[in-house]
Amino acid sequence: MSGIGVLREGPLHAALKDALAGPGDRTEVKVGRYVIDLVRADGELVEIQTGGFGPLGPKLDALLDQHRVRIVHPIAAERRIVRVDEHGEVLSTRRSPRRATAVELFDRLVTFPSLLAHPNLTLEVVLTREDHIRGAAPVKKRRRTLDSGQRRLVEIVDRIVLATPADALGLLPPLPAAPFTTKELAALVGCRTVLAQRTAYCLHVMELVEPAGKRGRAPLHLARQG
Repeated sequence: MSGIGVLREGPLHAALKDALAGPGDRTEVKVGRYVIDLVRADGELVEIQTGGFGPLGPKLDALLDQHRVRIVHPIAAERRIVRVDEHGEVLSTRRSPRRATAVELFDRLVTFPSLLAHPNLTLEVVLTREDHIRGAAPVKKRRRTLDSGQRRLVEIVDRIVLATPADALGLLPPLPAAPFTTKELAALVGCRTVLAQRTAYCLHVMELVEPAGKRGRAPLHLARQG
């Protein structure tokens, strides 16, 4: 593997757009004031969002009531770290020990969890194998370690579609019948506490769980029945 090229964001987005496009679909289409990544032959607007969902807010406000919109969000189920020099030549490769799951969607969905109830909105999680292309070594700046790079698609592993709030429960193991804390949710899911907190917030907004008092200082959550 050589000639990786300059380090900048974009290849993952472009590769997904190519991979997801079907017969009759059009890319980079202007709809109103916005350019849409992919317009399906049946009229669905597809936006590929590799980062946070916040920047999509104005576009969704303008388009969602008149158009069916699908937000596609890639999550790296497997990742390889590839170090390159200034000429793009590969210096080293290693497998990242981190294995992300579709639960990571809640980290993004926290921006507007209530929108999943909109009849025109669909979310699609694309689980991927990726190469993360980075410079020869991390850079220190103001006591912070910077190790930015670009994500490159190797393979699409799975695709999970969420069309209603209830579909979000499919990203999680079955919730306890008894009240639970976010710490217990984190242990159940196998994720960090902050992600469990964001997950619980999304589930509350989508009316999939409800407050159930406290255990000591920790708020309790209870899965709604039916």
